[in-house]
Amino acid sequence: MELRHSIELLGVAAFAASGVLSAGRKGMDLIGVAAIAFVAALGGGTIRDLLLDRHPIGWIASPDFLWVCLSATVVTLAWVRVRQPPHRALQTADALGLALFVIGGTGIAEQAGQRGLVAMLMGVITGAAGGVLRDVLSAEIPMVLRPGRLYVTAAIAGASLYLALEAIGMPRRPASVAGMIVIALLRFAAMRWDVRLPPPGLPAGDLDPDM
Repeated sequence: MELRHSIELLGVAAFAASGVLSAGRKGMDLIGVAAIAFVAALGGGTIRDLLLDRHPIGWIASPDFLWVCLSATVVTLAWVRVRQPPHRALQTADALGLALFVIGGTGIAEQAGQRGLVAMLMGVITGAAGGVLRDVLSAEIPMVLRPGRLYVTAAIAGASLYLALEAIGMPRRPASVAGMIVIALLRFAAMRWDVRLPPPGLPAGDLDPDM
């Protein structure tokens, strides 16, 4: 329980930072920045809890999620005022948040009695949904929809590895670390070397208006 909670808190901090950077690029005011940070950090977990009928929702049951989100927002705001963020700061924060949230969300689904495919999907939703909401509200194409960038693929791979290692008897802590490493490495590889999935070979162009 303590390990999963710590993972979630770290994920909240990483995604809150990504929300601040995303909102800052759009020139939003402080309220806008705080709103995007909140949605990015807590949106995925909220959707997961609603789907699992888990009440009270995580950040309501544990207000420390809100405090971590607020703290990460303030720290990131202070940092960007002092120093220009690196070019890929947003993608880096998003990759770390994805790795942490996917594994934490998968563990919560297990605690709620879900196993296998459902647990994996809950983990993916936890990791990806907040970023989707952040990007949509920032008027950006969500990272999860950008062509072939190993986003959902990375989430599925990490969650599947975590569940597989648990199934063969590995303790939860090393299984969690292994899953997070796989997700982060795949995302960083996609960012650094433009690693991507091959296209499905579907015909491009406009749809036939007569169809």
